[in-house]
Amino acid sequence: EGWDVTLADVDESAIELCRQNLDRNGLDGEVAHRNVNALLHESVFDVVDIDPFGSPIPFADAAFANTRDLVCVTATDTAPLCGAHFHSGVRKYSAVPRNTDYHAEMGVRILLSALARTAARYDAGVTPVLTHATNHYVRTYLELEHSASDANAAIDELGHVYHCEDCLYRESDPGLIADPIDACPECGSERVLAAGPLWLGPTHEADFAAAVREELDDSMGTASRAERLLSSLEAELHEPTHYDQHRLCKEWGRAASGMDEFLERLRDAGFAASRTHYGGTTFKTTATVAEIREATRHS
Repeated sequence: EGWDVTLADVDESAIELCRQNLDRNGLDGEVAHRNVNALLHESVFDVVDIDPFGSPIPFADAAFANTRDLVCVTATDTAPLCGAHFHSGVRKYSAVPRNTDYHAEMGVRILLSALARTAARYDAGVTPVLTHATNHYVRTYLELEHSASDANAAIDELGHVYHCEDCLYRESDPGLIADPIDACPECGSERVLAAGPLWLGPTHEADFAAAVREELDDSMGTASRAERLLSSLEAELHEPTHYDQHRLCKEWGRAASGMDEFLERLRDAGFAASRTHYGGTTFKTTATVAEIREATRHS
């Protein structure tokens, strides 16, 4: 209420749906049957929401060049983002994605990296206030600050991850220039993948997730699902990769245990640990793979 809204698309059927949605919800808004890039280069908006079919990258430059406060982005091309379609991911996002056990988070961080680099070209720095990977898409909300120093600060959040395919060890390395390790420091394997540049910083703000959760009510059709997601994000650590307990236990030839018990073992050993929104058996921790294995040996 109190906001002027413009809905734009080049597809006539999409435009008709825009009109129907405004009518059904009793809302006022302008509907523009045109290319959104052209529209963005003619007007400056407080908030821009990019929700295309496939990659949002073709619309990112116009969005960051002409938005004051918040850019919201949906990406549905998760196969390139996550590394399953490697060459497509390299072409579209100017980064090296890897199809790892944490492929959904790989997609999140590849997308955020590409968006941060795009915004920086317009002296804008991005802060992800909420990001999630759900139902085969990635969604992020980026708060903007407009100065060269803010853009530099966002670029400083980028870096690389080096991942051992044999023992599942991984480490992160800040900086745009990759410096891959020759061999895994845990098992000595030379089968180490390099991924990046990725966004290594926080992908959400816990306070913002909590504030959004407080605004939910039962009249919203997906309120319960949204509440579960937001509650998970509130508690989720900001480590740049997550683990899957079942995948680790399979690697170690060990039966999996309950997640609560598993995480408590890690905390008892002095490590931070949390569940993640990426899956029911996924978790984040400050422990290395070797430390996880030792701390949970009797769980």
